[in-house]
Amino acid sequence: MGGGAQAHLTALGITAGLAAASIWGGMYVVSKVVLEVIPAFTLITLRLILGAVSLLVVLALRGGIKPDLRSLSGAVGIGIIGYGASLGLQFIGTHLSTAVNASLVTSASPLFIFFFGVVLLGEKPTLRRIGALVLAFLGVVAVIDPRQVIMGTEVALGNLILLGAALTWGLYSVLVKRISIRIGILEFSVLAFLGGLVLSLPITFLNDDPGWIQSMTSGLWLGVLYLGVVSTGLAMYLWNYSLAVLDAGLVSLLFFAQPIVGTVLGALLLGEKLTSGFWLGALLIGGGLMLVTRSEWARDHSRIGNS
Repeated sequence: MGGGAQAHLTALGITAGLAAASIWGGMYVVSKVVLEVIPAFTLITLRLILGAVSLLVVLALRGGIKPDLRSLSGAVGIGIIGYGASLGLQFIGTHLSTAVNASLVTSASPLFIFFFGVVLLGEKPTLRRIGALVLAFLGVVAVIDPRQVIMGTEVALGNLILLGAALTWGLYSVLVKRISIRIGILEFSVLAFLGGLVLSLPITFLNDDPGWIQSMTSGLWLGVLYLGVVSTGLAMYLWNYSLAVLDAGLVSLLFFAQPIVGTVLGALLLGEKLTSGFWLGALLIGGGLMLVTRSEWARDHSRIGNS
C-alpha cells in the first residue's frame, strides 16, 4: 500500500475511533435517564437487537452477509466476549460497586488493549505509545478523582468484576483486528451483536419485569432508539473499523476521549460541575492523544515523501 493511501487510512481510523469514543461518552448521559425505568440487562438486549437490525438494513442493501462458516462462528464467539461477557460484567460490577468506581476501573480497558496487542498481535510497544498511554490514564484518574472511590466487601467484589469487564473488552478489541482480515467490518459487527445476545437474552428473560413498559414515554423510547442505533450500531461499527485499520495500541488511546465527552455533556445536560481535576485530566488526555497521533501522521507522511 502506498504512503498516501496509508496516511488516508490512518486519518480515517483515528477519526472513526475518536467518534466512537465520543458517542459512548454521550451514551452515559442518556443511559443514566433510561436506566431509571428499564432494567439493565433488558437495555443491553434492546441495544444489541436495535444495533443488529440497523446494520442488517445496510447489509441487505449491499447484498447481505456472505462470510464462510469459520468466519461466522468466529465473529459470534468474539461477540459473546465483547457484547455478552464484557457488557454484562460492566452492569453487574457497577450494580455492586459505584458509578465512580466503575468509571475508574473500566478506564483500564486501553491498558488491556495495549497489552493484548503486544502479546497476541506482536505489536511493538514503542516508548511514545507507552508515554501517551500513561499520560492519558493519569488524565482519567484526574477527571474521575479516585478520592471519591468507595471500598467495602461488596464494592470490592464489584470492582473485581469491573476489572473483568475491562479485560474482556481489551481481548475483544484485539480479536476484532485479527478476524477483520477474513470478514468485512459491517458483517462482523452484525454477527458480534448476535453473539452478545446469546448471553444477554437468557438473563433478560430470567430477570426482566415487564412492568417497566407502562412507565415508558416517547422521550424514553427515543433514548432507547438512540442507544441502540447510534451508540451501539454506529459507534460499534466505527470502533471495529478503527481496530481493523490501525494498530490496537494506537486505538487503545482513542478510548480515552470517552470520559472527557461524558463529563462535558454531563455538565451541559445534567448540571454536573466541571472541577479543576477535569481540566487537568483533559489536558493530560489531550496531550497523550496528540503525542501519538502526530507521530502516526508524521510516519505516514514520511512514507509519502519516500514513495
